[in-house]
Parts: sequence; C-alpha cells; structure tokens
Amino acid sequence: MGLMSKILGESGSSRATEDYVELSADDLDDAVEVDRQVRIARIGEKQDVVEIKDAVYDGDIVVADITRHSTQDRTMEHITDELKRVVNEVGGDIVQKDDDQLIITPAGVAISRERLGQ
Repeated sequence: MGLMSKILGESGSSRATEDYVELSADDLDDAVEVDRQVRIARIGEKQDVVEIKDAVYDGDIVVADITRHSTQDRTMEHITDELKRVVNEVGGDIVQKDDDQLIITPAGVAISRERLGQ
C-alpha cells in the first residue's frame, strides 16, 4: 500500500476516523491560526452533500468518499452537478479521483490534474 493509498484510501475501501493516525505537531506554535481545513466526508445519500457544501462555502477542502455510488449512478450525477454549481459559485475546483473519491476546493485552491513524479 503506497503513501497516497494510506492517506486517501484504496479503491473500494472505506475509512473511519479511527483509521487515521494523529501525528505529533509539537514543533508547531499553539497560537497558529487556521484559515481552512481538509475535511473528510462520505457521500452515501443526497443529504450528505449539505455538509460538504457548507464546508466549501466556509473555505475548507473536502475529500469525499463516493464508493457507495457508481460513477454512472443517476444519484451520483445529481450530486456532482450540485457540487459543481457550488464550486462555480465560490470559484473553487472539483475533480474525481478514480471511481472512489471527489476532491472539492474553495476559492483560491486549484487541483492539479497531474500526479507528482511523472
């Protein structure tokens, strides 16, 4: 399992909060202000999109697990269309990674379509 697979998960797998390991940030100043966060989400139903939209409007980056839907699924088409509208409104970006994840960003954050090291 590669590093990115450990971070973002492998195709077909589902991750829980317990799957992530808290790394020590002792070297960081406790007074550091955070402007945005990377949020992890799972899209199981259309209602799950509401929290994702709110996070993007708040300036957060969202990595959403879509393994419960096929990319040809009609519900998934509606979900991606709705998220594309949000991205267009805020000036962000959206990309689908393989068949299992969407990455959605707010204004000022673009997603490169090229992998590192190629």
